[in-house]
Amino acid sequence: MTSMPSSSAAGRLRLQGRPVAAALFDLDGTLMDTAHDIALALQRALAERGLPAPDTDAVRTMIGKGAPTLVRRASSALGLGLDDAAQGDVLDGFFRHYGQLQETGETRAQPYPGVREGLRALHASGLPMGVVTNKQHRFAVALLRMRGLDDLFGVVVGGDSCERRKPDPQPLQWAASQLGVPDSAALMVGDSVNDVSAALAAGMAVVCVPYGYNEGQDVRQLPAHAFVETLDELPRLLGL
Repeated sequence: MTSMPSSSAAGRLRLQGRPVAAALFDLDGTLMDTAHDIALALQRALAERGLPAPDTDAVRTMIGKGAPTLVRRASSALGLGLDDAAQGDVLDGFFRHYGQLQETGETRAQPYPGVREGLRALHASGLPMGVVTNKQHRFAVALLRMRGLDDLFGVVVGGDSCERRKPDPQPLQWAASQLGVPDSAALMVGDSVNDVSAALAAGMAVVCVPYGYNEGQDVRQLPAHAFVETLDELPRLLGL
């Protein structure tokens, strides 16, 4: 990650009267559509053990709370009856195959429409930004770098960066501390109940996008402070 811009936006940006001194973003389903890669890595991990695998649409409803939960959900949905050891083997295979997708350039993950424009407008304003994801840190950093977004963030917190993952507030609080802002002045932007729950528990404002995963549920039913159709709407929402 490159050095953070000076926070010229501090004290200026607000959401419903709340100051916004930093913005934190979820990755999968918010910044990038990664479902194809996640599904393919899971399918390959299961196939090499002779097991059936869910299709991409089914995997979209399983994303959230990290890869161990993804494997558990797939095992349950397919009635595989995998014990903890077998799930651990599938998880190891998933990480290996997911890493290979990145290493070989086979990845199809791409930023959603409006993401580049919205992020660059916020970055140009001087707003410190970070990524808080349940994806492993190494995969998140590599993906941001491959898509030319890594220079926009002062911190990346992965699912293995802290003791606990979202929906626990700990990773959001850690990211805010690294950006040098109090929790109450940070904004979380996400696509799921995990993001909303973590943000509210941390005392942060939260904005949601409707195009992500949210475990197959309608994100607009969540108690977010605001919703934006695409991330290029976020700067105006915050008063830029």
